[in-house]
Amino acid sequence: MVTTVSPRDLEERALGATVRRDSWWAAPAAVGAGLTAFGIYSFWAAWVNQNYEWGPYLSPFYSPLFKPSWWPLSPAFLILGAPLGFRGTCYYYRKAYYRAFFLDPVACGVGEIPHNYQGERQLFLFQNLHRFFMYLAVIFIGILGWDAILSFIWPVNGVLPGGEMAPGPREFGVGVGSLVLTVNVVLLAGFTFGCHALRHAVGGNLDCVSCARFGRQRYALWRGVTRLNERHMFWAWISLFWVGFADLYVRLVAAGIITDIRIL
Repeated sequence: MVTTVSPRDLEERALGATVRRDSWWAAPAAVGAGLTAFGIYSFWAAWVNQNYEWGPYLSPFYSPLFKPSWWPLSPAFLILGAPLGFRGTCYYYRKAYYRAFFLDPVACGVGEIPHNYQGERQLFLFQNLHRFFMYLAVIFIGILGWDAILSFIWPVNGVLPGGEMAPGPREFGVGVGSLVLTVNVVLLAGFTFGCHALRHAVGGNLDCVSCARFGRQRYALWRGVTRLNERHMFWAWISLFWVGFADLYVRLVAAGIITDIRIL
């Protein structure tokens, strides 16, 4: 027997009421757990303000490295504002945390708390800053890319016991941390350069590609961004996991808990 449900019945359903028989709650629960875990870890990593640098390695949470005298807290709180602002206003992440934390809606075909949707206004007005955060995120890709390059430049005399670079000449070298930081910037680039706002900026805002100046080049850029954008959710999660792992790896090495393996 097929049950017919009218749109009015769906609108009047209580929170969580649904005729769905699948595990619709699993995805928002996993998203909520993942974002909460990352939020707790990143706040702790920023708060401790230590063990973020070892030899040629620098945690992405503390890059670019600076220690302003006028700021009483960890500089990571200043640094993380731009990348977290970019993620927090990302179109995919909006969907993710709206469903996971605000249950709005928790899933398709599932009842939610009755409310009058006002769009990205009032409390969520900051979402409109996404494009500006995107420009800052692109700059951070350059900064982290430079950090990745520096992770291959080692002191000939090795790393001192405290983690400082020994004075003297430098040489090319590869450690496990070099690979971790390089993969980190590649994954972050995949997420950043697949951004919906960037896709619009490079060519999505054109009504006539052939009529625009540098139209062919912009169309090529738009196609490249579109390919990354097609898997934006994948890039969003893998880069989130890896940037936390990159900080953890540098932190464990700097604290002496694990030993970095020099490959070359």
